[in-house]
Amino acid sequence: MTPARRIALALLWLAALAAAGWAIGQHLQLSGDLRRFMPSAQTPAQKLLIDELGEGPGSRLLLVALSGDKAETLAAQSQSMRNALAARPEFKLVANGADLGLEAIPERLRPYRYLLSPTLDAQRYDAATLADALQARVQDLGSPAASMLEPLLPHDPTLETLKLAEAWQPANAPQRLHGVWFDRAGREALLALETRAAGFDPQGQQAAVDAVHAAFAQARGASASTLTLSGPGAFSVEIGGRTAREASLIGTVDSLVFVLLLWLAYRSWKAPLLGGLPLASAGLAGLGAVALLFDGVHGITVAFGFTLIGVAQDYPIHLFSHQRPGLSPWASARALWPTLGTGVASTCIAYLTFLVSGVDGLEQLAVFTIVGLGTAALTTRFLLPALIDPAPRDAAASVWLARAWAALARLPRLRAGAVLALAALALAVAVWAPGAFWQNDLAKLTPVPADALARDAQLRGELGAPDVRYVIAVSAADAEAALIASERLLPQLQTLQARGAIGGYDLAARYLPSAATQRARQARLPDAAALRAALDSAVADSPFRADAFAPFLDDVAAARAAPPLRTGDLDDTPLAASVAGLLLQHPGRATALVSLSGLRDPAAVARVAQAQGAQLLDLKQASESLVAAYRGRVLLALAIAAVLLAGTVWIALRSPRRVLRVLAPMALTTLLILAVLRGLGVELNLFHLVALILAAGLGLDYALFFDHASDDYAEQLRTLHAVIVCSLTTLLVFALLALSSIPVLRAIGLTVALGVAFNFVMALLIVRAPASRGGVDAHA
Repeated sequence: MTPARRIALALLWLAALAAAGWAIGQHLQLSGDLRRFMPSAQTPAQKLLIDELGEGPGSRLLLVALSGDKAETLAAQSQSMRNALAARPEFKLVANGADLGLEAIPERLRPYRYLLSPTLDAQRYDAATLADALQARVQDLGSPAASMLEPLLPHDPTLETLKLAEAWQPANAPQRLHGVWFDRAGREALLALETRAAGFDPQGQQAAVDAVHAAFAQARGASASTLTLSGPGAFSVEIGGRTAREASLIGTVDSLVFVLLLWLAYRSWKAPLLGGLPLASAGLAGLGAVALLFDGVHGITVAFGFTLIGVAQDYPIHLFSHQRPGLSPWASARALWPTLGTGVASTCIAYLTFLVSGVDGLEQLAVFTIVGLGTAALTTRFLLPALIDPAPRDAAASVWLARAWAALARLPRLRAGAVLALAALALAVAVWAPGAFWQNDLAKLTPVPADALARDAQLRGELGAPDVRYVIAVSAADAEAALIASERLLPQLQTLQARGAIGGYDLAARYLPSAATQRARQARLPDAAALRAALDSAVADSPFRADAFAPFLDDVAAARAAPPLRTGDLDDTPLAASVAGLLLQHPGRATALVSLSGLRDPAAVARVAQAQGAQLLDLKQASESLVAAYRGRVLLALAIAAVLLAGTVWIALRSPRRVLRVLAPMALTTLLILAVLRGLGVELNLFHLVALILAAGLGLDYALFFDHASDDYAEQLRTLHAVIVCSLTTLLVFALLALSSIPVLRAIGLTVALGVAFNFVMALLIVRAPASRGGVDAHA
């Protein structure tokens, strides 16, 4: 093929990639829901944990602190931000303490105050009760609060609205200064925001965070105040931005090093360009396959997928390094294909096992990797040879490579006994190194700095946020049954609080009693004639006019005839967020939650909950059991993959000795990686396991190609050249990842970097064959 035709074919390939990228981009829907990387929940606590991770109010909560100026200035800024953010569509609730009065009960719901308040559980609206209330109002009108109460009295002479508003305030609510929330020291104004977007919706949380900063910039003016923003959404935005910056830096360095190494290795500017085509094809093919087969592509799938198919850059490198004058690129590709195909098939089999994991995220990762690696291999075999210069330099003619091989040839080859001894030593270190072997605590995987987490905990404490570990759950067939069941817990909860077992509690029935309770209170309301007679008697002994409380009579009549209030009636009110966070509704089931604060005696609370048919759930234990279940599935997949991988190598080589020799470096390297990590005190997590598969795939490739070279001196040099270039490019990428501030990237980077180094050394010491005597003489 002429140079002009090779250039035309390369441009056509690039055009096809550009078109494919545009088409995929039009239909690609990225997801940030971490539940896709979680196994199916089995226990009630696990199910609750999964629900809360994605959709619960806890994942939607943003905490704001304003500091650095006078309290009056901060209060004004807090109120300005509240007004601005309450009108924004990104937020369901904006609270700063200023809306805990009458605004908590919208005008359309105020007649329901008699059904929501517990007052009628203990008394009736008779003449004596109303007379006492009117005498108290006379005193109130002589107090500083008169201007606030006077507009309310015609509708509510018993002040039931204020009683409800006060009862609904959190038990550990922060203090109010200048009408808004402040911390205990009085130096920081506090706000609590609930976003409409779920905590792991990156676009939605980014929009909410941007809105907060814009509102603060407008409220701040020339003030010296500062903003602190915390919460899962704020952390996810920060992590996403930092991950993108680090990934961009690593990707840029990787690309530059890839270009530089290939240019140095092959003394041709074409090599980096041509070598990138199979890799780009692999990425687009994998992404397109996932987009086609799944409803939304997870961001982790994309990030991990492009990392894992990085092994595909080895395929064109092997083809370049094995090229030599007198052998066409097509013939070279055919000669390499059995070895290359075996390596590709083995690596794909390892990821194929993820398809039976039952975890959507792992299934996506498997499809991305398998399709990507297969595409890279096929394009290297059937397209790339058409673009390669048919008369390249022969790597076997390199003087420095010959000297390097001569030095390596003097290294002792590891025999079976030495391999087994080294494996036993590595296994002993991995098993008996001090510290826990597995990392089950999801919190330790977070890249959020410790000082930010401490600040978040401080703000939650100031705002009286409930315990995030323990919660009482009451499950039922529907919301009404769940509310009734949770109401039965109220006497026991009050007893626990009085005994000091808990500091406080909150539940949906506190804001929205069950329909049964509402009807019972409704039945205790006097009819119109009885209420009018009682009111006339009370007014006669007071300074109020006889007709002053006609609106009160209308409200009671409306309450007597009203249907019970339901959750849907609370939409667009401050109560909606409180109830939604404590009453989880799904088709066919509902769960009423009791959040706890100041929990001191979990055992006592568990006994009370169990006696009422409820459960005290430990969400920390649930997360750890979920991680353990996930790890169990991954380990099972790895065990199946190991068997299938060995079978694939056996089919390709058909020699027990060769099969053992090829598999030994990979197996020994896996043990050595575990020994080093455990020796360094690293607790292994799921991402280490995923990285071990990638490291195993690299090691298998190195061993297969050294085995392919056999005792042919020239082929040994070409193989050494290819493996050195492959190792250096891969090692640099993952060494950079090992330096990342993101724990997930750091775990993958360190594991694979160790794997590259160990696999290279072990393949040389175990698989390489001595060169033939004639080959040595010919190149001496």
